[in-house]
Amino acid sequence: MASILKQSYTVQGKNGKRIKKKSTCWYVDYKTEDGTRKRVKGFKDKAATIQFAAELERNAELARRGIIDRHAEDRKKPLRKHLEDFHQSLLAKGSTVAHTKQTSFRAEEIINHCKFVMWTDISASKVQRCLADMRDKEDGLSVGTSNAYLQAIKQFCRWMVQDGRASESPLTHLKRMNVKVDRRHERRALEPDEMRRLLATTLAGRKRFGMEGFERALLYKVAAETGLRANELRSLKVSSFDLEACTVRVRCSYTKNKNKAEISIRPDTAAELKNFFAGRLPDVKAFGGTLKRLTGRTALMLQADLADAGIPYVDDAGLYADFHALRHTTGSLLAATGCHPKIAQSIMRHGDINLTMSLYTHTLRGQESEAVKNLPDLSLSSKESLRATGTNGMVVETDSGAYKKLAKNPYLDSHQPSSIGTEDRSKSPDNGNGNTSHKPLAMTTLGTEKAHLSSGDIDSESNTPEHAQNSAQRIQ
Repeated sequence: MASILKQSYTVQGKNGKRIKKKSTCWYVDYKTEDGTRKRVKGFKDKAATIQFAAELERNAELARRGIIDRHAEDRKKPLRKHLEDFHQSLLAKGSTVAHTKQTSFRAEEIINHCKFVMWTDISASKVQRCLADMRDKEDGLSVGTSNAYLQAIKQFCRWMVQDGRASESPLTHLKRMNVKVDRRHERRALEPDEMRRLLATTLAGRKRFGMEGFERALLYKVAAETGLRANELRSLKVSSFDLEACTVRVRCSYTKNKNKAEISIRPDTAAELKNFFAGRLPDVKAFGGTLKRLTGRTALMLQADLADAGIPYVDDAGLYADFHALRHTTGSLLAATGCHPKIAQSIMRHGDINLTMSLYTHTLRGQESEAVKNLPDLSLSSKESLRATGTNGMVVETDSGAYKKLAKNPYLDSHQPSSIGTEDRSKSPDNGNGNTSHKPLAMTTLGTEKAHLSSGDIDSESNTPEHAQNSAQRIQ
């Protein structure tokens, strides 16, 4: 049952005492269609407020039975008003200001481009066409950025449903596109020698973005060894580091998966950090220099330091070495040390191991050739006996000189006999120990021969044209 009442409030009187007063208007307290209690302002007239309460109660009951639309009032509000509330809700749940602004902006861009005014105007097909237009423009959106815009407008629609402003989202069935077909900013991992050169050059470099060279070098080292993202590094304070246990902690509100993170750091890096933090208060930001906070333009800062070190920001393959590439460097260096994939996944804090192994693990220079060098030795000894194929199971001995000669000309004309292994044994010069310098090699199938040849098929005069013609006829 709905009830009407006048709300009580207190004010301070002239003598300083607090005085209780009642509101001039009546209020209605009733149960909504979803079972929650709600209080709304009525009228100064009690009778009118009673009628208003009865109407609210009747509409709630009809909405519970599905007879009337309980979202009718929210449908009358312009989307601009809903977007303002959506923006505030993102901030209230703990999203960063930058993330909130970006998400709200992208959702608003879709709404403005499609000319949506009211909730009932939102159409999935129009959103799809809008995203296609934004991709097809000259220097248009990449597939990855297009997916981010789609995610923003879908998030807004989901919030409308969760907040009780709509019954269902019209964009639920829309799916993201495959980003692999249009990657425009693929990153690479820095080689160990590149990292050393970067750190050495930055250490001696000039001040940038409020940070001295030694502070930037220490920042890059921590980023490459821990895999921390720029936003996570930006949130760190001196108290975030336990330099005795060699760990660093990131609060859950700043991690991507919203889980608290504790990452190990190298003992030598912990010693450098201890010297760097000496005399600083625990609540001071770990990095930032004179700006008191790490700049939001870390990619530009790293790009300038890479240029000083003579390291390309974009390599010949079109891969970028921006600040997030330091996280790729972490994954690649972990793999290069032989780290177990599950441990690497835990350090990188990925929910899917395929993300760790396929996207964040790159092959470093020399790894492939080193892996091939470590294969078993498959070379054959010149004295080893081989069973030649196509020679009725005869066992012959190979000679390294003949083998090399065969390898140099492996595809012989099928109508011309080969001179390999056809020398007469009696004409071969003796090497002084009773062995000839060349041993006969039985012919195997070479090129497109239709029959197998042996040394008996060709006599010592095989170098004459007439004999070569007869031999070719026999092969055919």
